[in-house]
Amino acid sequence: MIMQAEGCLDAAFAALADPVRRAIIARLSRGPATVNELAEPFDITLQAVSRHIGVLEAAGLVSRTREAQRRPVHLDAAALERLTSWIDRYRLEAESRYRRLDAVLTTHQTSDTPNREKRS
Repeated sequence: MIMQAEGCLDAAFAALADPVRRAIIARLSRGPATVNELAEPFDITLQAVSRHIGVLEAAGLVSRTREAQRRPVHLDAAALERLTSWIDRYRLEAESRYRRLDAVLTTHQTSDTPNREKRS
């Protein structure tokens, strides 16, 4: 199960490595959109945008539905939440280490201050 979860994370982070795909995700955060709507701000072909959407879909970050002739693309907010949770876990660990380091440095500076005054 862990290997499968790591594979999903790898695919999601790889998909988000591209600035066009990040922009598509940003646009979809405001609501579903068609390929034509997603392609508007880019100077690339519809086919290229469709390929980017395919990468995002394979990574589990977006899905497509059919509404009559439209095929809107939807953001999978739960997938982004899994990425955020993974990042937050390591961010919190790093912050905890920095707080401990700050405490050690503060203690060291406080204990070193009287020694400096004696030398003067």
